Amino acid sequence: MDSPPASPRHPTPRTRVRRLPDRGAYDFPTLAAILDEGLVAHVGFVADGQPYVIPTAYARDGERLLLHGSVASRMVRHLGAGIPVCVTVTLLDGLVLARSLFNHSMNYRSVVVLGTARPIAGSEAKLEALQRLTEHLMPGRSQEARQPSPQELAATEVLAVPLAEASAKVRSGPPRDPDKDLALPVWAGVLPLELRAGVPQPAPDLAAGAPLPPSLRSYPR
Repeated sequence: MDSPPASPRHPTPRTRVRRLPDRGAYDFPTLAAILDEGLVAHVGFVADGQPYVIPTAYARDGERLLLHGSVASRMVRHLGAGIPVCVTVTLLDGLVLARSLFNHSMNYRSVVVLGTARPIAGSEAKLEALQRLTEHLMPGRSQEARQPSPQELAATEVLAVPLAEASAKVRSGPPRDPDKDLALPVWAGVLPLELRAGVPQPAPDLAAGAPLPPSLRSYPR
């Protein structure tokens, strides 16, 4: 979607992967690919001394993440005030079944983003950001549904978190059993997992005969 930045990215002391560092990645294409495939982010922050982790929809817009919510929500109010935030996205690709319980694992791709959020000002910019969020969830949908009214825009806040301080961690492949366990009569391997769309379920009050919109007919998952 976007060209990688001209200068290479390097881990910061906060984003460097320390446990199994060979699984760490810091380049923009790897980060972007994971973020573009994911649908749910977990947003961590501390408000009034209490840690919170809130699952929420998001979208990548170039080198920033977009988050949104009601102007009255705790997350939006505190993040909009500039407190530190940690955003994580994880894709689970499989369960790794080893010959020993100790070596069981998961195949996954994850991203951790650290920074502060900035509210997006202006109705036009906010509308464009909300359309980007919708397009991330369902490509083409933002052109099929009614656009937000001025009142709905005023009730919604959109926050941008830069991807300047971020890292990815990836595990793939079969179990890594030690040689001493290879002769054990225990099945070992990977159970692949994936997220995919099912059959669309129309709303009970949908007009009879309403056709599936293009966004659903071409949904890629």
